[in-house]
Amino acid sequence: MLAYHSDAFALPLPPGHSFPMSKYRLLREAAEASLPGVRVVEAPPASEGELALAHDPAWISAVAEGLLSEAQQREIGFPWSERMVERSRRSVGATIMAARAALFGGEGVAANLAGGTHHAYAHKGSGYCVFNDVAVAARLMQAEWHRLHRRLLRVLVIDLDVHQGNGTAAIFRDDPTVFTLSLHGAKNFPFRKEASDLDVELPDGCTDADYLDAMDGALAAAWARHGNAAPGLAFYLAGADPHENDRLGRLKLTTGGLAERDRRVLAALRQRRIPVALSMAGGYGRELATTVAIQRRTLAEGLASWEGWRALEECPQ
Repeated sequence: MLAYHSDAFALPLPPGHSFPMSKYRLLREAAEASLPGVRVVEAPPASEGELALAHDPAWISAVAEGLLSEAQQREIGFPWSERMVERSRRSVGATIMAARAALFGGEGVAANLAGGTHHAYAHKGSGYCVFNDVAVAARLMQAEWHRLHRRLLRVLVIDLDVHQGNGTAAIFRDDPTVFTLSLHGAKNFPFRKEASDLDVELPDGCTDADYLDAMDGALAAAWARHGNAAPGLAFYLAGADPHENDRLGRLKLTTGGLAERDRRVLAALRQRRIPVALSMAGGYGRELATTVAIQRRTLAEGLASWEGWRALEECPQ
């Protein structure tokens, strides 16, 4: 399974900053050490033209040229730097590459070892998100698919980060070709949420059984809403932040519960032969090693699903 990374471009954050930047490097090292079936590749940066598929040109220019106001930087949560720009572009590039490998490369499943920057809107960043990697990659894959096949590519976004994917929902609000599903904490950030195609809000303290029941119901509803027009590509944001150890999550899922979540989502997509680009999204464990272990397990589930895709290729549809 291909997995793309951009951790060489870690941000120079001030002392005491709350964002766990080192988790990306630690996850890559864990994958390289313990998941030999995962092929780790450094991601290229997304171009300005690619970013413009989902973002306002004025926003792209402001980020690239260092013209962000203090208020805009506070909303993002990162101070501007050239490394911030490069990291943000490469995080989008990693999701583009994962989607391209899954959809066009015959992989079925591919991953971004970061990504899931779902709080970025077309015109602004927010919540540690500068550009929206899934929105850019979805629009680009639709364009490339149409160029090759002269047909519409329907996209499904399954966002299981504990925070609602408000930026993604806003970008695709009036786009019937992209279905956005978000399962998130009702009382968590963002406190003013956007309307996804399907939102499922969960109470503080939600545990494994209730979470998995809600997720199964949401997926069933998504399949029913699509009818015979099944999605041709999915993006799965597998946040580690619903975990009981997470500083920001407010839910109470166990490590085993999150693994079962990943297994069910990936199995449902594989059974329907819907290629998927997997991203890690959020994770703010009280112990950083816990977050890394959860995300490594997500990669392991992705690898198992990728192996399942290999078996499907040997069987006629």
